[in-house]
Amino acid sequence: METNAISISEKDVSAVTATAAAPALEAGVNPYWRRNLYVCLFGSFTNMAAMTLMLPFLPNYVRDLGVHDPDAVVFWSAAAFSAAFLAAATVSPIWGWLADLYGRKPMLIRASLGMAVAMSMMGLAHNVYELVAFRALSGFLGGYTSGCVILVASQTPRDRSAWALGKLSIGSLSGSLLGPLIGGVLPGWIGLRDTFFLAGGVIFIAFLLTTFVIREDAALRPRRTGGKLPGVWSVVPDKRPILAMLASATLLMLANMSVEPIITIFVGSVASPGQNVVLYAGFAMSAAAFASMVSAPTIGRWADRYGHWRVVAIGLAAAGLLLIPQGFATAPWQLVTLRFLMGLALAGLLPAITALIRRHAPDQAIGRILGFSQSAQYIGQIVGPMLGAFVAAHLGMRAVFFATALVLMAGAAGNEALRRAVRVTAPEGQAEAARAA
Repeated sequence: METNAISISEKDVSAVTATAAAPALEAGVNPYWRRNLYVCLFGSFTNMAAMTLMLPFLPNYVRDLGVHDPDAVVFWSAAAFSAAFLAAATVSPIWGWLADLYGRKPMLIRASLGMAVAMSMMGLAHNVYELVAFRALSGFLGGYTSGCVILVASQTPRDRSAWALGKLSIGSLSGSLLGPLIGGVLPGWIGLRDTFFLAGGVIFIAFLLTTFVIREDAALRPRRTGGKLPGVWSVVPDKRPILAMLASATLLMLANMSVEPIITIFVGSVASPGQNVVLYAGFAMSAAAFASMVSAPTIGRWADRYGHWRVVAIGLAAAGLLLIPQGFATAPWQLVTLRFLMGLALAGLLPAITALIRRHAPDQAIGRILGFSQSAQYIGQIVGPMLGAFVAAHLGMRAVFFATALVLMAGAAGNEALRRAVRVTAPEGQAEAARAA
């Protein structure tokens, strides 16, 4: 008996020694997370560039499909462009649920292949109805960028999550920035329809990389009970931070998009005779995205170090303050400069919002909750231009900047107040996490 006891004791000591000698890997971390990140970055760029490259030539393509009335061209161009975002907002929570159920990589494979097919089909459209339908199909079948956010957020070290998500945002931001530029050049070289085919081919490369290079750790998927996932909100101990981040995601996109309908007209109203209004309007539209692309990883690193929620509140407040002088701009260069500065303020918001959701959302529901976050962003992209156009029509163009500023500063105040309330009321076991947030 003593021998057995000694033997067991020695085994225990050996096991403890081996465990101590082995490098500790944080729970919820995929050892291939860096490789996955860079594949996702490339895939996000190709998908977002494909989604936006049609902006410069979309009216011309609508005319080629048989629409000639100027008002009808504007209507069908807007309908075709918005169809994808409206469809994506509808299905994002469903893809998040399926990602929790069957894995994140299968959803990325589905999205990249679906986008490759949908983009190619746009080049085969015979009329404007088919174009809108194929554009909506790209929203339904797509969601690659949102799937990447779920994969990176759920399988990356928590203390590097905002940095990794900031790095990932470079792909989507640069795609949104360069997509219209690519769309302005390619049709002149290869034709309108072949532009869609080429975009579909590039996305197919992203599909191949996703299929054969990305490695998902299946052990990190949510556990099912009786073949079912637990209810989303039933496993969230404190819903306030997550609901605040969903609202903040909507505000972020609303702020980015609210001035889009009036920016070219506004630039024309402050430009001097002979200035290239379209060029300056393009600079104004791109300045915020370019600034965010450059600074997002750095601000994400600050968020990891000083607190994600604090960065969200400061970023919303700074962007709100920078919107006020935009409303008083008297020259195009002033607007471009202020839009660039606003982009710096907004740069780290989306990574910080996602990282904060990950911190407060249990692993059993992270995919579905991040799916809600993607829908919240799409809602902001849809509501923002509509709200901006409504305010401009009733109160004037400059009022759009002021109204958006008020909304952002109210959001910043609400986030800061809730952050303090959560920190004060957090149970003792959660106090450290609340302070870090």
